[in-house]
Amino acid sequence: MFHLPFSMRSDILRVYKTVHTWTGIVAGLLLFIAFYAGAVTMFKDSLTDWTTPPAVRAVPSVPLDHADVLIERTLSAYPAARKLFTLALVDANRVRLSWQSAPGQRFDAWLDDQGQLHTAQSRPSDAASFIDLIHMTGGVPGGYDIGVGVMGVVSLLYGLALVSGVIVLLPTLVKDLFALRIGRNLKRMWLDAHNAVGILSLPFHVVMALSVVAFGLSDYIFDVQDKLIYQGTLQPMMVAQNPYFAKAPAAPHAASEPAPSMLSPAQLLASVRERAPRFEPTALRYRRAGRAGATVFIAGDDVRFLARDGGFALMDPFSGKFLNAQFLPDGGGGTNWSSATSAFYALHFGTYGGAPVQWGYFALGLAGAFLFYSGNLLWIESRRKAMRRDGVPVMQRRSTFVMASLTVGVTLGCICGISLTLAAGKLLAGRVGDLHAWHVGIYYTTFVAAIGWAMLRGAARGSVELLALATLSTAAIPVLSLIGALAPSSGLWFSANAGALGVDIGAALGALCFAWMWRKTWQRVGSERGDSVWSVRGKDGVQLEAAADDEPERLDAREVVETREGR
Repeated sequence: MFHLPFSMRSDILRVYKTVHTWTGIVAGLLLFIAFYAGAVTMFKDSLTDWTTPPAVRAVPSVPLDHADVLIERTLSAYPAARKLFTLALVDANRVRLSWQSAPGQRFDAWLDDQGQLHTAQSRPSDAASFIDLIHMTGGVPGGYDIGVGVMGVVSLLYGLALVSGVIVLLPTLVKDLFALRIGRNLKRMWLDAHNAVGILSLPFHVVMALSVVAFGLSDYIFDVQDKLIYQGTLQPMMVAQNPYFAKAPAAPHAASEPAPSMLSPAQLLASVRERAPRFEPTALRYRRAGRAGATVFIAGDDVRFLARDGGFALMDPFSGKFLNAQFLPDGGGGTNWSSATSAFYALHFGTYGGAPVQWGYFALGLAGAFLFYSGNLLWIESRRKAMRRDGVPVMQRRSTFVMASLTVGVTLGCICGISLTLAAGKLLAGRVGDLHAWHVGIYYTTFVAAIGWAMLRGAARGSVELLALATLSTAAIPVLSLIGALAPSSGLWFSANAGALGVDIGAALGALCFAWMWRKTWQRVGSERGDSVWSVRGKDGVQLEAAADDEPERLDAREVVETREGR
């Protein structure tokens, strides 16, 4: 008979605790970045609305019935648009056409009442996409593939930390799950909060860990399998079973044959709606339009289904044939593999359930960031040397000082960098040539400078000063909108649509939270014990907080993850 290990031997629990501690410490800072940026990008479309100038947003739309004429005249005047252009659905009956001629450079095209083609060039901000990239790569430099691969390895450690943490907590799970013992022992309070957040959000974290391992390491896993098991035949086998894995869609027409006329967007959308009546298309993305091998990717959404990226279909724009409909909700007829993959993506990105799921994932993302931050604090507190009973100050370990400063610098550097680069999307729009380069430069400069500042000033002073910067940089977001509303001649603007307004309100609330944290931290660093790194009274600010002494831990069933109180 299986029994829960409430009486598990203390030496076994100690091993699991060690595994939990070190896997969490190694992975925690990168996971904080990924979770905080991921929470922000749950409202990616709203961030894009906030950073989009009125002139770009006011580009005229065209009736859907005239979209084929718009496409024909645009491609005739601008052949480079054939490579890739997007036909976005403003509503069920109107569309906008745009393409990028170079990174950060966008062209919009439309027809006037006389059917004449007009175009406008702009350099809109891609702040939302850049923050999403930080979420996916943890901000690791070196390119997308390297960053995602690193996060795949980090997520392996993350999964190990989850399993070991649950095992460590089992002996006191029922008794302490909802316990939040608030009092003078701050370490116990942080531990209670850490445990409660971790257990209550465990299903969410399991999905995150498994999905990121699959996303980040799948190419490496497939390559190894292909060489060691399938002798180079894995890729053709996967393509045969699922066209999604093809490097490029098979050309439906020979390159030497003249391509026939493409079907109109209205005809393509009618085919999609016939196959999936409740699927709501949002955009058609054409590749090699009008040429042999052309495809059109139809993106959309159906909140009733766990669909990959909200759902999509790949079609031949000449014949209207579905090249890949396995990820089309309620009509794709996908395989078990594609259904499982769709669910995996949807569960990771929250592309189902509409606004309630978005807000839920936002809260869970912030809670996850808190989980990794609090885990680092607990590691620091467990290794603090307490002041001797005769009042003689002690020097803390160098590792304690470095981890405290890194925790402050990385977490607040990420927060400040994201706020400042988002604010730059509005402040620099139309004023610089390559806005994407500015986003990258602002984020990484702020991030690295915050780490350096925390190391130079120490965790106590650095946390106060960087929290002040986090408050100001986050408050800058609604302030820029306010300036745009009061002084449009400044070149700034105020967006009254719900999404952009929500960004202003959310940032204002975030700035208030950071201001409250700054005030509490400022009060604490002046009153904390002299042997705390959160105290400015200690020598060089190298001392650590909380009342845990430096004696060996007493590991029993009640306090399996706690160190003894300093009494």
